[in-house]
Amino acid sequence: MAIATPQAPSSARDATRRSVAGSVRAPQLSASRLTTDVRLPELPEHIDARAYDGASLLRETVAGARLTPHGALWLLEHADTEAIREAADTIRAGRYPDSRATFIIDRNINYTNACVIKCTFCAFYRLPGSPDAYLRSMDNIIERVDEAIAQGATQIMFQGGHDPDLRIEYYENLFRTIKSRYDLTLHSLSPSEVHHIARYSRLSISETLARLKIAGLDSLPGGGAEILTERVKREISPLKNSAAMWIEIMDEAHRQGLRTTGTMMLGHVDTFRDRVEHLIALRDSQDRAHAALGPGTGYRAFIPWTYQPDNTVLGRSVPGRTSSEDYLRTLAVSRLVFDNVDHVQGSWLTVGKATGQDSLRYGADDLGSIMLEENVVSAAGVVEKCMTNDAMISLIHDAGRLPARRDTTYRVLETFSKGDSGFVANRVHV
Repeated sequence: MAIATPQAPSSARDATRRSVAGSVRAPQLSASRLTTDVRLPELPEHIDARAYDGASLLRETVAGARLTPHGALWLLEHADTEAIREAADTIRAGRYPDSRATFIIDRNINYTNACVIKCTFCAFYRLPGSPDAYLRSMDNIIERVDEAIAQGATQIMFQGGHDPDLRIEYYENLFRTIKSRYDLTLHSLSPSEVHHIARYSRLSISETLARLKIAGLDSLPGGGAEILTERVKREISPLKNSAAMWIEIMDEAHRQGLRTTGTMMLGHVDTFRDRVEHLIALRDSQDRAHAALGPGTGYRAFIPWTYQPDNTVLGRSVPGRTSSEDYLRTLAVSRLVFDNVDHVQGSWLTVGKATGQDSLRYGADDLGSIMLEENVVSAAGVVEKCMTNDAMISLIHDAGRLPARRDTTYRVLETFSKGDSGFVANRVHV
């Protein structure tokens, strides 16, 4: 079967991005304390179709052999979709033989949309001083947290723009206030926000993470990764921290005992090579965490989703969305690559509920959050915008899996069985 290969930018598209990049300027602040020695993997652009026997490669991977970077690239470029799916699902079933598929109830509270980074794929941000820029009041944030808890949320994600007026004291006060009022998990910020806070607060990454953790940060989401190659970073987010710095921040978070998640935004200017280099960079980072700190550390999950072009600068030159098959193949290969990451999360927000349900057959063991609130990705156009608790349970059940609600640590809180009058919750933990 012929597989459509993502292409590197054409010269015309490249010129458009250079124009975009040239119209923005980085803040003139010293970043001398924000350095990294992380080296990212490098792969050839393509792998010859004759380099591997697909059946043997997948059989060895399912049996426990570590999938090499070249092998992963070969699978994305040449392997049969059903063969990849079956192998990924077999690995998933071996890890979770009870056939459960989990989800969480949380709320993503975007505390500000003011941002100076101007990512070309973002339709959410407004420049500081814009009439549409906002900073939520503490009263407004508390009201949103109250609403989330009333609907069963166990986790709050604070994520927002890179506002130069917000130094570390703002985040310390925010986290301490929420923690003093509520017994819930703060799975909040992102490496790019941590980098921004450190830069404007004139702190090191280590100092920044230590202070945020003391203030109440429980774990660090993997936002702002997009694609972890420097070429792609320069193309779509030239003012954001580098790919290597993103990994450095996660490595430091792991050293400080914070758990994290890894993410990928695919389907824009990225190639299969870029995606595999991204996956291997995360796997290498997880290897470092386990070597230094032991099992049960580092990334809890990997979460890929697809680029959304609406209302974005990047959408002028990359107006299309990638296919469901491309998304599912990439997700399945990620399950094959990540022998050291417990969970792979399927998406429904950007690819739709049907493809989200299909992801449970392609190696995913989790469907993320029902998302009581989400504004960043939604601003660029999404296939689905809301999901109720009952709809999520039905989606998982209809895929032939056991619906299970979890917390941030993936501890199962309750499972759901189908009764005569609907689904019945079976409490697991209190």
